[in-house]
Amino acid sequence: MSKTYSPLLAVLWNLLLVYVVYQIARLEYFLENTDYLTYSFNAWHGGLLFDTSAIIYTNALYILLMLLPFRQNGYQQCCKWLYLIINGVALAINLADSVYFQYTMRRTTTTVFSEFSNEGNLGSIIGTEFIHHWYLVLLFVGIMWLLWRLYATPKKHHALNLASLIVIVPISVAGIRGGFTTAVRPITISNANQYVQRPTDAALVLNTPFSLIRTIGMNVFTVPAYFKNEADMEAIYNPVHHPIDPGLSSDSCFTRKNIVVLIVESFGREYIGALNKDLEGGKYKGYTPYVDSLISKSTTFRYSLCNGRKSIDGMPSILSSIPMFVEPFILTPASMNDYTGLAGLLAKEGYETAFFHGAQNGSMGFEAFARKTGFQKYFGRTEYEAAHGTDDYDGTWAIWDEPFLQYYANEMSKMHEPFMTAVFTASSHHPFVVPEQYQKIFPEEGLEIHKCIRYTDMAIGRFFETASRQPWFNNTIFVLTSDHTNMSDHAEYQSDLGGFCSPIIIYDPSQPEGKTEDKIAQQIDILPTILGMLGYSKNYLAFGIDVLNTPAEDTWAVNYLNDIYQYVKYGYVLQFDGQQTKAVYRLDDCLMKNNLKGKTDVETKMERELKAIIQQYMERMKQNRLLPTSQLPYHQPPQSVG
Repeated sequence: MSKTYSPLLAVLWNLLLVYVVYQIARLEYFLENTDYLTYSFNAWHGGLLFDTSAIIYTNALYILLMLLPFRQNGYQQCCKWLYLIINGVALAINLADSVYFQYTMRRTTTTVFSEFSNEGNLGSIIGTEFIHHWYLVLLFVGIMWLLWRLYATPKKHHALNLASLIVIVPISVAGIRGGFTTAVRPITISNANQYVQRPTDAALVLNTPFSLIRTIGMNVFTVPAYFKNEADMEAIYNPVHHPIDPGLSSDSCFTRKNIVVLIVESFGREYIGALNKDLEGGKYKGYTPYVDSLISKSTTFRYSLCNGRKSIDGMPSILSSIPMFVEPFILTPASMNDYTGLAGLLAKEGYETAFFHGAQNGSMGFEAFARKTGFQKYFGRTEYEAAHGTDDYDGTWAIWDEPFLQYYANEMSKMHEPFMTAVFTASSHHPFVVPEQYQKIFPEEGLEIHKCIRYTDMAIGRFFETASRQPWFNNTIFVLTSDHTNMSDHAEYQSDLGGFCSPIIIYDPSQPEGKTEDKIAQQIDILPTILGMLGYSKNYLAFGIDVLNTPAEDTWAVNYLNDIYQYVKYGYVLQFDGQQTKAVYRLDDCLMKNNLKGKTDVETKMERELKAIIQQYMERMKQNRLLPTSQLPYHQPPQSVG
C-alpha cells in the first residue's frame, strides 16, 4: 500500500489487519479440529476480547515506536519489520497449536517449554509436521505477503503523533485488561469459558499468544476458601488413607506380590473392542485383539478415566495418585515438595523397584520423577542400547515397543522378588509410524494412530507370552492403563468427558477371573487399589480411593479441562469453574447434550464434595503436605467422598 496515513490511522489500519489475521487463524484452528470443536457466534465474539489483549501485548512496542515523532525512512522501515516479525511469530504459533490441540484439548501454555526441555528430537518432529501440514505453510506465506502489501506508513506530524499517543495509551491498557471498568481485572484464560457451553470449546475463544503470555510466572495453585473449618472439610474428603485394622502389623497382613504397571502411550479406551461392546450397534471390533483377550481374565470397570491429557499428567496420577489440576504437577513448583509413590512405599517394604522408558534418558522429566518417587533403578534408551545396540531405535522418540517390552520382561527376571516396576511405552505416538517389517502387517486404516495401536497391542501380547514363562509370573499383579487418550473417530469419545476415557485393567494370573465392576475408576485410584490388594497397613496419602474396596455408589472421578473441573459421581457429571456449577449431565448422556443444571437433587452435594477435593489439593500443594503426618487430626478414612 503506497498511500500514507496520519499516524493514528496508520496504526489502527495495521492493527486491524492483525485482527483479520487472528480471525483467519481461529477459523483454521476450528477447521483443523472440527471433530472436537463447535464454532459459534459467542466463541467468535469472545475471541475478539482475547485477540485484543494479545494484539496489544505483542504490538505494544510497535505502537509506541510508530507514534513517536520520527519520520526517517530507515526508522519507519524498522517499524515495519518489527510489525511483520512480531505478528508473523504470533500467526505461526496459532497455526502450529491448531495441530497440537488434538493431543491436549486446550491451548498451549508456557509449561510446554518445560515439558519438552529435555527432548533432542523436536527438530525432526517439527520437520515432519511441516511436510504433513504443508497447507499451513502456504497459508502462513500468503498471509504474510498480504500484511507486507497492505501495510500503511504514517505521515510526519509531530503534534498529531503525541496526541495520538496520549489517546491510545489508556485504550491499550483497557484492551490488555479486557475492559474499562474498575471491576475488570486482567482477563485470564479461565474467562474464555463464559463464551462457550463446553470447556473444550474454550480453546476456540482463546488464541495461543494470549495463553502463553498470561501463564508466564503464573501462580498455579491458589487456595480457595470454600471451608473455613478444616474438620468440616475433612469430614467430606480426606486424602490420607489409614489401615483397615491399625492393630495388625504390616508383616501379618501384607501379601508380597510383585507389581507391574504398564503405562501405554495414547492407548485410549476407545480403541479397545472388549470395552466397547455396544459401540457401532455392537459391531465395533476395535484394534486390540490381544488386550481384548487379556480383559477376558482381568478386572475392568464400567467407567474408567484418566486424570490428564498429557504424558506428564499420567505419571503422577498413576504412580503417585496426584491428579492434574490447573497445570501438570511435574512442571509446577509443588514438584519440589515432599511426596512419594507406589515405588517408594513398596521399597520400604523390601521391594526392588525399577522404571523403564525406551526414550532418551531424561525425556519428559520421567527419570527425575521416577527417582523422586522411590524407583531405585531407571532403564532408558541408554541402558537398552548398551545391551542391544541401536538398531531398535525408532528414529524419533524411543526404542520400538516390541523389543523394549521384551527387554522389560527379561530384566524383571533378574530382579529379586518381590519387585515393583513400571514401563512407559512410546510407539503409539506421533508421528504414528510402525517398524518397516510391520508396515504390511499393520497398514493404514481409519485414523493414522490405529496401525500403531495394533502394533503396540501385538507387542503387549508378546510381552505377556514372555512374562508367562518366568517364575515370577503367577506371583504378580499387572495393571495396564494409558497415559492419556488420543485421536478419536467416535462422537462418544470427543465430548468433554469422553476425551478422558482410558482403560484400567487389573490382571492377576493366580486369579484369572474376567469381570467388569459397575464402578467409576480413575488413574489416581491405581495406587490405593493396589495397596489394598496387597493388604498394606500403614498410613499414606493418595487423592484417589481403593476402588475395589469401595461401594459402587461411592466411587468417583475428577479431572480438569480448560479451567473447568469435571466431577463424576452418582450417575452424573458436574462441571465447575471454581466459583459455580456451569453444567450437570447424566453420565449416560454420552454426547453431553442435555444440561441438567438446577434440575437434579445431587448437584449441591456434588459441588460441596468437589470443593473439598479442590481445597485439600490446593492447600497441600501450597503447604507441602503431600505426606501423612501424625500431627494432623484426621478422623475419617478416604474410602468415600461425602
